[in-house]
Amino acid sequence: MEIDVFDEIQRLRQQGRKAALATIVQIRGSVPSFQAAKMLIRDDGSTMGSVGGGCVEAEVWTAAQDVIKDEKSRIMTFDLTDESMAEGGLICGGKVEIFIEPILPTPKIVIFGAGHISTQVSKIATIAGFKTTIIDNRPVYANAERFPEAESIYSESFEQAFEEIVPNENTYVIIVTRGHQEDQNVLRWAVQTNARYIGMIGSKRKIRSITEQLASEGIPRERLERVYMPIGLDIGAVLPEEIAVAIVAEVIHNRRAGFKHPLSKKLYQTSQA
Repeated sequence: MEIDVFDEIQRLRQQGRKAALATIVQIRGSVPSFQAAKMLIRDDGSTMGSVGGGCVEAEVWTAAQDVIKDEKSRIMTFDLTDESMAEGGLICGGKVEIFIEPILPTPKIVIFGAGHISTQVSKIATIAGFKTTIIDNRPVYANAERFPEAESIYSESFEQAFEEIVPNENTYVIIVTRGHQEDQNVLRWAVQTNARYIGMIGSKRKIRSITEQLASEGIPRERLERVYMPIGLDIGAVLPEEIAVAIVAEVIHNRRAGFKHPLSKKLYQTSQA
């Protein structure tokens, strides 16, 4: 039985994989396909469906690699009356416009700590389209009553989560535990993962202390420099709800624009002075 393109997209998203979907959105004249024809280009380079074949599909495939990497859509227009197209075997008399859009898995936010800030981060992140996971070693805090929107909750130990959670480029890690030592332990684990974003709450003094300790343990400098600390965009936030907005805003900025916190590298260098 032939697999439907949209069923395949759903399967890829459930697996946490990326892809690009090319769709013919406009046809003028004679072309070797039809409007709304689709081709799915998976993150491993394999394809499904067709938007006309020949050099058109070759160029669409190449463009799809950038769409998958940059996570940004693009529109391509092909003039099939052009001589170069004829040389490639396409002898037509029309033009075709193809829209290529990224197919992305639902982003995940892993929140270490289940205090007042975390409850607000989880709510706001869910509204913004993220799935959230809560980790805290206090069942009285880490539970479904406090986090009804969470996809999963770990309430036994941080170490349990370390063993079961495998962050990837679709994962955003937020460290807001109840203490300095817990934050340090989580950060030690987090910087050695492939999480797309890692952010830790704390004062400059606390951040310097933790980075110095982890650096003395042999954690590579480049691993520590990629941590957003102090976490959150500087919007003058004071209340837990406001801090949560700042944190989620920074995560969104990182996701959409590849934003790098200007204090992260500066604070690390200061700690090494």
